[in-house]
Amino acid sequence: MMAIAALWIGVLLLGGGFALDRTLTRMVENNFDDQLEYLLNAMIVTAEIGPDGEVYFNRPLGEPRFLEPNSGLYWQISGTGQLDTPSRSLWDTELQLQADHVDMDPHFYDSSQFDNEPLRIVERSVMLPESDTRWTFAVASAREELDFQISRIRSILLWSFALLGLGLMAMALAQSYYGLSPLRRVRAAIQSMRSQGSHRITEPLPLEVEPLVEEINALLAHTEKQAEEARTHAGNLAHALKTPLTVLTNAATAHDPQLSDLVCRETRTMQRHVEHHLARARAVGRRATGHSRANVWPSAESVVRAVTRIYPDTRFDLDGNREVQVTIERQDLDEILGNLIENAAKYGGGSVFVTVDAERNDPDECSIWVEDDGAGIPESERVRIFDRGARLDTGKPGTGLGLAIVRDVAEIYGGSVELDESEDLGGLLVRLRLPRAD
Repeated sequence: MMAIAALWIGVLLLGGGFALDRTLTRMVENNFDDQLEYLLNAMIVTAEIGPDGEVYFNRPLGEPRFLEPNSGLYWQISGTGQLDTPSRSLWDTELQLQADHVDMDPHFYDSSQFDNEPLRIVERSVMLPESDTRWTFAVASAREELDFQISRIRSILLWSFALLGLGLMAMALAQSYYGLSPLRRVRAAIQSMRSQGSHRITEPLPLEVEPLVEEINALLAHTEKQAEEARTHAGNLAHALKTPLTVLTNAATAHDPQLSDLVCRETRTMQRHVEHHLARARAVGRRATGHSRANVWPSAESVVRAVTRIYPDTRFDLDGNREVQVTIERQDLDEILGNLIENAAKYGGGSVFVTVDAERNDPDECSIWVEDDGAGIPESERVRIFDRGARLDTGKPGTGLGLAIVRDVAEIYGGSVELDESEDLGGLLVRLRLPRAD
C-alpha cells in the first residue's frame, strides 16, 4: 500500500510540478518580452529620418540604462547599405542581428554573442516615412534577471513539492497504520486465544473487520465441533469394542469349547463397529472440504443393480427426478442408499419402491423415499431402531448398525432420516432428506 501510494504521489507531483513550472516560466518570459517589446515600440514611434538619411529620435527614450555603458540593456538600428546605429550602452561593440530575413512583427530569440552575458533580443523590420531603406530595430537585454527569476521559481516549486510529497506520504502512512489497526487487534486477539485459552474473539471491533471475525469464530466453532465429534467417535468405538473383547477374554480364560465360533461372531461385530465409525469419520472429513456434490439418480441405479444380485427374487422400482443433485459425496450417498435399499429387500415381502425427489416443492432439501411391503416397524420402536446395535428381527443376520450409519452420515451433511408407514405398499417408509445442491 505504501509503495503504491509513493508511486502515485511521485507521478502526480512530477506531472503537476512540470506543468506548473512550464506555466510560471512562460509567464515570466512573456512579461520580460512585453517589456522589451514596449521599448522597441517606443523606439519605432520616436524614430525619424534626418537630412543625411540617418535615423534619430525626436525625443529621449526615457530609459537611462541605454546611456550607461555595458548596462545590460541595448538597442541598435540597422539598415541595408547604412551604418548601424547603436545605443551608448553598447559602447564599442554591436549586436549581431539575424538579418537574413524580414520580420514585420516582433521576433524574439536568445543569443550568446557576448561573453558571460546571455541576451534576450527582440527585432522588427520597419519602413520609415521619407525613406526607402528597410530598417531593423532591435532591443537586447541581459537574461541574468530573467534566469534568476526562473531559477527562483523552480527552487520554490522544488522545495514546496518536496514538502508536499513528504506530507502526503506521512498522511498515507498514518492512514494505512490507522486503517490496518483493526487487523492488528484481530491478530492480538488470536494470540490471546492461543496463550490464554479463550475460545472466541469477543473484543468489539470496527464494522469493516466484523465479517472476518465472524468467519474466524465460525471456523473455531467448526473446529471445536470436529474435535468433539472425534472424541465422541473414539469413546463410542471404545465402548462398542469393550463388550466383544470382554466376551472373548472370558471365553479364552474359561477354555470355552465354542471359542472358535465365538471369535468369528464377535470379530464380525467389532469389524462392523469399526466400519461404522470409519464411515462417520470419512463423512466428516469430506464435509470439511465444502464442495461435496452428487447426482442422486446414478447412485440409486448402481445400488439397486448391486442389491438385485443379492436378492434376485425382489422386485425393485426406481422413479423420480433424474437430474436432482445433493450436497454430499457420492461414496457416502452410495453407502446410505445401500443400507436403506438392502434393509428394505432383506426385511420386505418382495417389493421395494425408491422415489427420488419425492417432495419437489421443497427448494432446500431433496427427499428420497425407500418403501417396502414388509411388516414395518411399530411407531413406538421407530426412534429406538436408530440406536447402534438395535434390531427388531434377530432371526436374520446383521449387527443393527445400518440405520445408525444412515442417520449419522445424513446428519453430518445437514440432512435427516425418519421412519413412517408406506401408504402404497403397507410396509416401512424411510424418508431421507439431504440438502439440495444449487
